[in-house]
Amino acid sequence: MCRNYRIGKANMRIQVTLAFLAVAFLGCLAHAETRFAVAMYGSPTLPEDFKTFPYVNEKANKKGKITFGIMGTFDTLNPYSVRGIAAQGLAPPMGLVFQSLMVRSADEPFTLYGGIAENIDISQEGSRVAFHLHPEAKFSDGYSVTSEDVLFSWQLLKEKGKPNLRAYYSKVQSASAPDPLTVIFELGSAKDRELPLILGLMPILAKHATDADHFDETILRPPVGSGPYLVSEVKPGESISYQRNPSFWGKELPVYRGMYNAETFRYDYYRDANTLFEAFKGGLYDIRSEDNPTRWVTGYDFPRMNDGRAIKDAIRVRTPKGMSGLVFNTRKSIFSDIRTREALSYLFDFEWINTVLFEGVYKRTASFFEGSELSSTGIPASEGELDLLAPFPNAVRQDILEGKWQPPVSDGSGRDRRNARRAFDLLQSAGWSLKNGSMVNASGQPLAFEILVVSRVQERLALNYSDSLHRLGIELKVRLVDDVQYWQRVSSFDFDMIQFTWGGSPSPGNEQYNRWGSGSRDRPGSLNYSGVANPAIDEAIDAMLAATSRNAWLDAVHALDRLLLSGFYVVPLFHAPEQWIVRSSAVKRPDYTPLFGFAPETLWREEP
Repeated sequence: MCRNYRIGKANMRIQVTLAFLAVAFLGCLAHAETRFAVAMYGSPTLPEDFKTFPYVNEKANKKGKITFGIMGTFDTLNPYSVRGIAAQGLAPPMGLVFQSLMVRSADEPFTLYGGIAENIDISQEGSRVAFHLHPEAKFSDGYSVTSEDVLFSWQLLKEKGKPNLRAYYSKVQSASAPDPLTVIFELGSAKDRELPLILGLMPILAKHATDADHFDETILRPPVGSGPYLVSEVKPGESISYQRNPSFWGKELPVYRGMYNAETFRYDYYRDANTLFEAFKGGLYDIRSEDNPTRWVTGYDFPRMNDGRAIKDAIRVRTPKGMSGLVFNTRKSIFSDIRTREALSYLFDFEWINTVLFEGVYKRTASFFEGSELSSTGIPASEGELDLLAPFPNAVRQDILEGKWQPPVSDGSGRDRRNARRAFDLLQSAGWSLKNGSMVNASGQPLAFEILVVSRVQERLALNYSDSLHRLGIELKVRLVDDVQYWQRVSSFDFDMIQFTWGGSPSPGNEQYNRWGSGSRDRPGSLNYSGVANPAIDEAIDAMLAATSRNAWLDAVHALDRLLLSGFYVVPLFHAPEQWIVRSSAVKRPDYTPLFGFAPETLWREEP
């Protein structure tokens, strides 16, 4: 039964065309269901009449300024173009300027609630999705958000957006706007159950205020968005400030109530980690995310902390930890043999490094979905996984298939001879041999490569790893470059090895194509830094998106994890057991932390 197709709510709904009625009729035939929210599996947690998300303080103070300290730089205010480094805060999840059609709940694995689109219809077979726009939705310049803006955004991002957006939106077969408040996307026969939600997360650009011809160029002109803030001040590469838009259309919507509490948000940029830290000590900004364990344990002994003007928060995060690793660029011939890559993983001494360099606070990462039920480590493959992997014999190693594999464990001495012997044996089997103190192949080419690093913390880790490799005749050159050069080289895959972290999600889906899919291997700007091109991995991602039950989806995620582990595309590193945040004591956060962890959009300022 086609329920509640939204004909008749508000005056604008009266302006329904015959074309829209025809589409509505077809939607009914397809058993479309109008929903105020949508979840990947199961049902949304919150009822239709919910007042706020459970992780906000509805009574939070709405005054004051909150300043974040960021390491790096920016040169554009367009977060959706390939070119340039975008300023923080513009786009979701913070979303101060740009909004998506629907709003992601930070407390549910992959659930979206109505925002710009107050309702969504998805046909029973998943071949059509319709979004019904909120009649009050407006851009910051007062123009209404219409279906034409949605179509414009989809078309522009499909043609000129970031690679992952191009890949997502190109899956849509066609799109139409039967009336000013309705957009329909035809998805064809693609078996992608996540695609309607991906479309729900599409940012909406103002057609009248966006230069489509020059969209792929960097800009510093304040953009027009539909979000709760306006860009009020820009100092390129130094800082950006956002002032609350008093005419923000959605301030009373339940998805925004209790959020965006500061009158002003500001992001200050610093070029190196030491300067960033000293600035916090001096009270120049309010919020910092700490990633240095030594500093976290021993470095916060200064007046601002000791007299209570600043506090430390160790925040438990319940999502997968993701994979942090030393990434092999397998496009390079030196890393083409999987045995070489596995051998190099044996020469990373986590136990020694964790004790000597990191105060022993880190945990070793053993899965691409570490710390969650999505991890395959420690559990044998299910029947569903085995069926999925059957067309690809030997794609997963037996010990990984049985859940018995773990990253190498050393004796903690920094000179573990057992692991060195295992590495040497693997290198020999791959055609390498030790001659005159240098590891070489049959042609006399040395096993030598470069790791590109962007911070002193990364440099210290890389130098330690270089020392371990040197003992076996392997030369690793460590090259420290600035932030701009680093990302230029990384985006074009101009490196041998980097240190990188792929963040974890409790609902992995389409983004996995951009990380591991064969189609992203040679696409500049993708996150497929390892150069993965494996049909078994493509099939596992396809299965994730086509799954019609949570068990089938979980089997596909586990299979993907095992395939990635079996490929030894990275040397697994480590993860912090918590999220480390340091903040001014005047900046408050709700008592309840959502599933995804620290949520800066829920903060508020409350002076003593």
